Amino acid sequence: MSMISDYQKGWASRYLREAKAELTAAQKTPYMASSLILEAVRKAQIAIYYSLGEPAFVETVVHEAMHETELIEDPVLRCLVEIERTVQQVAQTVEPGHKAIIQQVKELIKIASDIVELFIGKETN
Repeated sequence: MSMISDYQKGWASRYLREAKAELTAAQKTPYMASSLILEAVRKAQIAIYYSLGEPAFVETVVHEAMHETELIEDPVLRCLVEIERTVQQVAQTVEPGHKAIIQQVKELIKIASDIVELFIGKETN
């Protein structure tokens, strides 16, 4: 039994679909790739947050954990912090047509798909 509402499930699925579409569009339109790639990673991250509960709350917890000086014990929180760091890295280094960034975004969207699928209980492909 899922602990998130149908509303959150719907938004998680929607943001994940949009992240995939943004990445596809970035690959097809190199002149717009920078902004599309950035939108794709942010939407993948928001999809994860919706699958975990209230995005504003999850985001606050992640940002607080990022500023902790101690090792993060919780594996889920540690994963969310790493995803946030990846999003920040992509935001700072997006270059149109940069294959390494596109691959990194593909991997992040795959991770987001796996997480969303796990928590909302249905396949996201």
